[in-house]
Amino acid sequence: MASVSTIFSIFTSSSSSKSSSLDNKKPITLSDTSEKSQYLNIPRRNFLKGATTTLLVPLSTTLHSPSSSLAKEIEVGSYLPQSSSDPSFVLFQASSKDTPALRAGNVQPYQFVLPPTWKQLRIANILSGNYCQPKCAEPWIEVKFEDEKQGKVQVVASPLIRLTNKPNATIEDIGSPEKVIASLGPFVTGNTLDLDEELLETSVEKIGDQTYYRYLLETPFALTGSHNIAKATAKGNTVILFVASASDKQWPSSQNTLKAIVDSFHV
Repeated sequence: MASVSTIFSIFTSSSSSKSSSLDNKKPITLSDTSEKSQYLNIPRRNFLKGATTTLLVPLSTTLHSPSSSLAKEIEVGSYLPQSSSDPSFVLFQASSKDTPALRAGNVQPYQFVLPPTWKQLRIANILSGNYCQPKCAEPWIEVKFEDEKQGKVQVVASPLIRLTNKPNATIEDIGSPEKVIASLGPFVTGNTLDLDEELLETSVEKIGDQTYYRYLLETPFALTGSHNIAKATAKGNTVILFVASASDKQWPSSQNTLKAIVDSFHV
């Protein structure tokens, strides 16, 4: 696969050559429609009709079709089923239609609950792992949800080989909770993690046969938020990290909700 820099180089080279060839052409102005129609070898009437259409289409697109990045996400309560364990939450169950890694079989299905007012966020292609499946060398973001008043949660997946050479290793095989979070910490905070200063609590819990490491972090310099609750486990060829984050403003009123969300997560 060509690198981004190679593709960019080819693109700019092609653009430059086209620009040079056009510089030798006689300039054409919109006012000189007769000359322009001859230059393009099309009837003047057809040219004017085409020019009008060309000018109007982008305008109508701008007015009636806002870009996807500006479109509002839908509250999950409008399409996710109510949680059977707590009717004040809805249940998100990831399946193969949700992410490239689930479709490739690199991640096992996972689930967790959310308040119905939360919204799912779009993930940039380069962060989603779509470009590197089925063999990614670096962690990627599976899904992300957010509520402006309460915080956000995201699922981060990491290739097992990045942490251990043992195939199908459990989270215990990889090492202690501190060792695992030391490797994955930057994906919790968005930058760096100082275990001595920012890791407040660790614990180990079992759900069925699956072991989870749980973390409480106070990260004042994190891009994700100054308060983070994280939960990690390993299954198949992947380590899954579930992170709930909140700002100083959100944390006092939302910490119990975020803890309930993290409690519900399992693979």
